Amino acid sequence: MKFFSLAAGLLLACVSMFAHDVDGKWTGTISTPGGDNAVAFNFKADGATLSGTTSGPDGSEVKIADGKIDGNNLSFTVTFDFQGMPLMINYKGVLSGAEIKFTLDVFGMPLDLSVKKSI
Repeated sequence: MKFFSLAAGLLLACVSMFAHDVDGKWTGTISTPGGDNAVAFNFKADGATLSGTTSGPDGSEVKIADGKIDGNNLSFTVTFDFQGMPLMINYKGVLSGAEIKFTLDVFGMPLDLSVKKSI
């Protein structure tokens, strides 16, 4: 029983260390058919839950929703106001050091995005 408690404690400590690595500001550029656009995220991890914000097309802050962390995998959704209609984008990413490589699903079309941790 003590071994199980110790193993569980070590696992929680590892999750906490990972969570610290994703916290903060991340920036990058996404290439779209309409041209390149700068993107920025502010992430905050709390165990297996990811929260934070990104910038909308008009520069306003938009909260991420349904944020999850599973090992080095991240996922969340963002809903933008697109000409009066909601536009939901699903993000799935893999954290590797100071870089996250995302695949976005926009109207069923996948887009790749790489962001790096800002100092």
